[in-house]
Amino acid sequence: MHDYCVQLFRYVAWANRRVIEALRTQPPAQREALPLVAHLLAAEHIWLSRLRGSAATVAVWPQLTLDQCVALAEENASGYVSFLTALGPADFARSVSYRNTKGIEFQTPVLDILTHVATHGSYHRGQVAKAFGRAGCQAVNTDYITFVREA
Repeated sequence: MHDYCVQLFRYVAWANRRVIEALRTQPPAQREALPLVAHLLAAEHIWLSRLRGSAATVAVWPQLTLDQCVALAEENASGYVSFLTALGPADFARSVSYRNTKGIEFQTPVLDILTHVATHGSYHRGQVAKAFGRAGCQAVNTDYITFVREA
């Protein structure tokens, strides 16, 4: 499980970098896509904060520049590597207590949180791809299988 999660979060970081680079080279897509990218990066940060038991420092729908997205993506990538490196086999089943953005308390196993983070990002990267098309730009391929083939 540990190796799988490490691979999954390498994919997440790779996909985030590809989307950010595409935004940098195709500015017409930024108006619609940048807020989605900022949100998915903020959500990664918020969930990592919950996993660590610390307070998040980014709002769930922040207004970030492209450079701020780059910085947050790098922070998230290194943070998840550090978090995953410290996990033992039993830690994946450990429940984490946290409050959602509405203040409601939940307890969720670490593995379910990690799975949510990865799938949530894929969902929003799909929305970003549509935004690229609506802006007349070329969407970037962020499919997991492409990551595996390139790795």
